[in-house]
Amino acid sequence: MFKIFLKIFIVLAIFALIGWLIYNQLYISSSSNTDEKLRLFIIEQGDGLSSIAYNLKESKLINSQILFGAYIFIKGDQSSLQAGAYSFSRSMSIKEIADKIIKGETLKSKVTIIEGWNLEKIAEYFEEKRIVQKEDFLELANNPGILVEDFSCLNDKPQVESLEGYLFPDTYSVRETHSSEDIIRMMLDNLNKKITPDLRTEIEEQNKSIFEIIIMASLLEKEVRGEEDKKIVSGIFWKRIANQYPLQSCATIGYILGKDKWRYSVEDTKINSPYNTYQNLGLPIGPICNPGLESIEAAIRPEATKFWYYLSTPEGETIFSKTLHEHNVAKAKYLN
Repeated sequence: MFKIFLKIFIVLAIFALIGWLIYNQLYISSSSNTDEKLRLFIIEQGDGLSSIAYNLKESKLINSQILFGAYIFIKGDQSSLQAGAYSFSRSMSIKEIADKIIKGETLKSKVTIIEGWNLEKIAEYFEEKRIVQKEDFLELANNPGILVEDFSCLNDKPQVESLEGYLFPDTYSVRETHSSEDIIRMMLDNLNKKITPDLRTEIEEQNKSIFEIIIMASLLEKEVRGEEDKKIVSGIFWKRIANQYPLQSCATIGYILGKDKWRYSVEDTKINSPYNTYQNLGLPIGPICNPGLESIEAAIRPEATKFWYYLSTPEGETIFSKTLHEHNVAKAKYLN
């Protein structure tokens, strides 16, 4: 009888030891090494479970490919392993590493979109950062389709228009796994929140649309610097529109030409385009860049003045004039 109990005890002890070893490997540490230095680990598109386990073992991030594979298999998440760049240390457990891969917790990058960038510049920036391809980003931004239905700030935007003006400039945290749609949704959601219910009420009370405000804000963003100057120019522009006087915004000519110039020629201002505010009355047919909140608020809250004209000096100062004569004098003084 004693021998039977001894055999049972030995078997149980063996199973207990195996269980403890498995628990230790899965939940405590993947290595006896206490090195907590973070290491870059890349999972390529198309890498399967066996390949990932092998590469982790080769990188000395785990001790057992079998346990890693078994943990993933038992959880039923072998199809959820996500490609991208990860940060692991040798002191992490198999469970910690596996869970990060399953959740797609790839490394984040901070990207900053500058006020006044247009779609082309934003797309180029994301491609330079190796986040998404410029072509893919522009394809969706220029043809958003049903994407616009998810954001109320786009409700009055003509369906044929691109998302120019609506990709809110800010600093974003993006992952390698983010698609163009993920990023665009993030930027649209940001704008949707920035245009608060109070701002929307102000827009409605002025009998304007968000689309018109975004167009005006995009002009202000490119025309002048500083909150106060933007409010004054906003007042000039809205007054010109009300009095059937052309806006004559140089920024619209720059948008048509695809480049900013310090001075535009008379021939430049004669370009045939619905964006040409020298040749056409009112706002251009769409935004010319993606404005920040300061410009959006200036478009909503213009400052009423007696000014009808303005110019920017080479130093960035804005000179305002009440009459065309004053304006011509200012041009001769500051621009010639």
